[in-house]
Amino acid sequence: MTTYQVDIHHLTHTCPAFPDDPHPYDTRRTVLAVVPGGPCRQPVTVRSGDTTAVIACGRHVPRDQQCPACRITVIEHQVTFTFMGHHGPQHSTGIAA
Repeated sequence: MTTYQVDIHHLTHTCPAFPDDPHPYDTRRTVLAVVPGGPCRQPVTVRSGDTTAVIACGRHVPRDQQCPACRITVIEHQVTFTFMGHHGPQHSTGIAA
């Protein structure tokens, strides 16, 4: 099983559409570590016309049918949020400059 360990950082804000509900508008993911699963244990033969090729099962079959070496797992190491405030039209204060 190939394992990816990632940090996730969400930038959130409120806006006129959802003034009472902070929600993410930008998400950043940083890959911290990759542990490879090794070579495929159940290679698949694919055919197109008279051409055949043997490929890793992870490139062709659904996840639940992949061998343990091809299956990918993502581990969220740390998830953080930064509230950036309200984004929207500026309100007039009624004072002329």
